[in-house]
Amino acid sequence: MIEYFDANQDAFWFSVGFLLLAIEAFAFGFTSGVVLFAGIGGLITGGLMWGDVVPQTWVAGFATFGVSSGISAAALWKLLLRLQNDDLPDKDNSSDLIGHSFRIDTAISHGSPGKLHFSGIDWRIEIDDDKTDVSEIAVGEKVVVTSVDAGVFRVVPDKQGAE
Repeated sequence: MIEYFDANQDAFWFSVGFLLLAIEAFAFGFTSGVVLFAGIGGLITGGLMWGDVVPQTWVAGFATFGVSSGISAAALWKLLLRLQNDDLPDKDNSSDLIGHSFRIDTAISHGSPGKLHFSGIDWRIEIDDDKTDVSEIAVGEKVVVTSVDAGVFRVVPDKQGAE
């Protein structure tokens, strides 16, 4: 086997490239960029050796592998990052807690969020800047939840529930 790869280094680099891409796909689910770029580098190196652009020597093979892996990483990094960030959903407003109203125990403002112990969780209470122009809400004022994130209630003053 070693003699075969020594005589056919393009086949060795194609094998390395496909093996790394298979590992990336099946073990990491295309989440590890390093293995992906190394696999692409192996395929590029095999292709350049097969096309007689690069001599079939180990030194030329490893040098081309390193350079082509780096170039593929530089060329594809921003594209893959943009594709990954496009999958992020907007703020999830589908919670059953939206519309829940209560009175706050401490004054809250943009720089000073409040706290509420509700349903066994200590929630941070913030003013929802997207829904109101209010910059401060006083102690005892009734608020309504407009948005929920992990451990955070975003609220606005409850105009209908003010008693």
